[in-house]
Amino acid sequence: MNTDDTVTIYDVAREAGVSMATVSRVVNGNKNVKENTRKKVLDVIDRLDYRPNAVARGLASKKTTTVGVVIPNITSSYFASLAKGIEDIAEMYKYNIVLASSDEDDDREVAVVNTLFSKQVDGIIFMGYHLTEKIRSEFSRSRTPVVLAGTVDIEQQLPSVNIDYRQATADAVEYLAERNEKIAFVTGPLVDDINGKMRLPGYRDGLKKAKYPYSEGLIFEAKHNYEEGYALAERVMVSGATAAIVSGDELAVGLLNGLSDKGIRVPEDFELITSDNSQITLYSRPNMTSIRQPLYDIGAISMRMLTKIMNKEEVEEREVQLAHGLSERQSTRSSN
Repeated sequence: MNTDDTVTIYDVAREAGVSMATVSRVVNGNKNVKENTRKKVLDVIDRLDYRPNAVARGLASKKTTTVGVVIPNITSSYFASLAKGIEDIAEMYKYNIVLASSDEDDDREVAVVNTLFSKQVDGIIFMGYHLTEKIRSEFSRSRTPVVLAGTVDIEQQLPSVNIDYRQATADAVEYLAERNEKIAFVTGPLVDDINGKMRLPGYRDGLKKAKYPYSEGLIFEAKHNYEEGYALAERVMVSGATAAIVSGDELAVGLLNGLSDKGIRVPEDFELITSDNSQITLYSRPNMTSIRQPLYDIGAISMRMLTKIMNKEEVEEREVQLAHGLSERQSTRSSN
């Protein structure tokens, strides 16, 4: 036995009285091994607590069966739902997941991606609020396949899975416009492509269809968090808006609570629609009406697409747009 504590494939082969190739075949599920030999090898593996070295196997096969998942905020219910879909499909196709958080920091995002590349991951699923030129440059320099989940590429260079954020926002504004003339747009940073290039035009589309004027005074930009939503409540009230479409659930529940603490009743005095339909919409009081995104499916389909690209299978559609809807809850009044 080795002098250190690491059990190797050589130790298993010697103890079982077989070749290292036979041990390798057993470990990898190759059926070309006699049943009694397989059982003998598995008994030794169990007794010695042998764990195959994934890095060494990766070097031999040039595959690590590992996928890197970049997430901007590990505490976000939205991204956690996407990650669950990714994880389940990865497990189905026998890939391991390395989850890395960028903490919404552009420089850390680049460092995290380069760390994943250095670990020789077979592919990356990227979730982020926007694609910076730095991160786009890192992706273009690498041969490692990348799929975007819940992240848009305006330049349409990278494969992605999303909903039609522009149309979804327009639909929400039209719904609110049936009962409200002044509708605010409370959004995360407009530098983010989903907000600035998709949701904002969708907001304008909805107003145009309802024949209401667009006003800069009804646009409220903030960071994607509860505290900023809460702090915006005063300004939203002063604007005269009686309804709002909000770009994210944490921002929305902050606004909801801020309004409530100022004596504004939701939905009687003010209607609110959020955009992610994460679990947060059910935890708030009242429950929040939301654009319905199939979050789990976005994650699952992005992982399935990545498996096809990694295995050089044909990918019929590189920009997948899934259906969206509206989940009506207690933060809006029914039109009926």
